[in-house]
Amino acid sequence: MGKISRIVPAAVLLAMTFGCGARRETVTVPVPPRIDLKQLETIGIIDFSTSSRGRLGPLATRRFTEAARYDQGVVRMLEFGSESDALRSVGSSDLSPESIKALGSEFGVQTILTGELTVSDVKPDVFISGLRSGSLSARVDATLAVRLVETSTGASIWSSSARSTQSVGHVSVFKGGGFVFDADDPERAYGDLIDSLVAQVTQDFRVRYERR
Repeated sequence: MGKISRIVPAAVLLAMTFGCGARRETVTVPVPPRIDLKQLETIGIIDFSTSSRGRLGPLATRRFTEAARYDQGVVRMLEFGSESDALRSVGSSDLSPESIKALGSEFGVQTILTGELTVSDVKPDVFISGLRSGSLSARVDATLAVRLVETSTGASIWSSSARSTQSVGHVSVFKGGGFVFDADDPERAYGDLIDSLVAQVTQDFRVRYERR
């Protein structure tokens, strides 16, 4: 019995040694973006529209383009400004497929990026008794929807949307429910909210990492 008891642990140790040697080591590898923006050549950018007054639209547009380009190298983008500015340049009144085609022909862009930032709920952190508050912080529920449109056909070739709820500062709220995002420094006041939305909608343009 004594010999057997000494042999068994040795056999177990030998099996463990071979098992450890056979185990495959996992590594973290980068996975390229699902969409290569460089293949789209020059992209026209229309400032994101917004349901609220203030400078949220241009801020969201700039943060989106920065994030979308981050892992893409050199991507050509032509900024049109607001939707009204873009439409005025081609003598149109709405962003129809025909207007998209006209913008592509006029400016030589193959795709146009548009987006809409919707603020659906603003809940001030303090009770408002007067006609208008001062600069308050509020709980904001916002949705960002973005799409890429092909100018040759007017067809949407990519779209994404995201929702985020966060507390932000420097919101002026009117009695009755009206509100204005009027911070002197919108990046500081609303940057976290915008970044949360942008991080979600730009995933197809970013490098991700997998363990294999």
